[in-house]
Amino acid sequence: MICPRKTLAVVLSLSLVASAAALQQAAPPQDDPRARIRATVELVVVPVTVKDAQGRLVGDIRLDEFRIFEDGVEQKVALFSVEPFPLSAVVLFDDGLKLKTAEQVQSTMRTIAGGFGALDEVAIGRFDILFEQVSDFTADPDKVFDQLKRIELARSFPGQAGGPMTANPRVNTAQAPDLQGTRNRATQVLSDTPNKNIDDAIYAAGQMLRARPREHRKIIFLISDGQNSRYNTNSFADTVRLLLTADISVYAINVGEGALSPLNNVLAKYARATGGDVFSAHTRADLERLYSLVTEEARNQYTLGYVPQDTDRRAEYHTIEVRVKRGGLLLLAREGYYAIPRP
Repeated sequence: MICPRKTLAVVLSLSLVASAAALQQAAPPQDDPRARIRATVELVVVPVTVKDAQGRLVGDIRLDEFRIFEDGVEQKVALFSVEPFPLSAVVLFDDGLKLKTAEQVQSTMRTIAGGFGALDEVAIGRFDILFEQVSDFTADPDKVFDQLKRIELARSFPGQAGGPMTANPRVNTAQAPDLQGTRNRATQVLSDTPNKNIDDAIYAAGQMLRARPREHRKIIFLISDGQNSRYNTNSFADTVRLLLTADISVYAINVGEGALSPLNNVLAKYARATGGDVFSAHTRADLERLYSLVTEEARNQYTLGYVPQDTDRRAEYHTIEVRVKRGGLLLLAREGYYAIPRP
């Protein structure tokens, strides 16, 4: 059994650049995957989730069953690990849910704390039009539970559009278009449907995570209905770029209207791009079951690493495809990564 902390120190990021000299000077122990890497210039590390047809995690895939491709060119797997990783997680709540859905999430959110362990660190955020950091990272499960207990979603009754209507609403007026007539920019944002900025919220959570320890899996744990406004400051593409550069995956639970079409909204797009996953919760029991499933899945991934060969190293973005020889399985991995282009 490889010590998780030793393994974690190896798997630094999706696009880890390490010089051959640095690898040799590190002198890792022989049970460390680094001992199998010799004189490498660039190591790309890819976490992979494998599920069966029933959606259950598959944990017995061998190294020789995996194949990995960069830009369509098959690569040789140089690093392989099945060790669980501690998590750095931002739990991100949609504060613009319709009242019934908000009450359902509210009644279950304290159970989220049970999915995190002693080696994990958790921060909490919420959003509607603007992102709000509720708490900083902590590894104390009691503090996580206490913070979750204090959150009150939909602090005032939402209107038909589902956005929170308060006496002093948080309004991002900078993103509304210039308008003539009686409706000013803030009124336009408040009347828009939907009335929340998911791209900006994920971007803000990514900024929180980007400097967290590299030996942790970094995830955004998002509970939302997937309704996204037109007035985000950050685009989907820019947000995905941040997430891939910082080695962050999005795991999302669709609730309310989002649970009716979980594979077609923006939450699913973020999950696919970053190698995370997306689920649907229709009931309180679904939520409580999925909270622990998300953290289990994020923690227990295969780790594959390779040194890119026969691809254009001048390119900034490279696609990744992971295959497994065993049939009937679903693989979840990042669609690509950003590298520093060479002259």
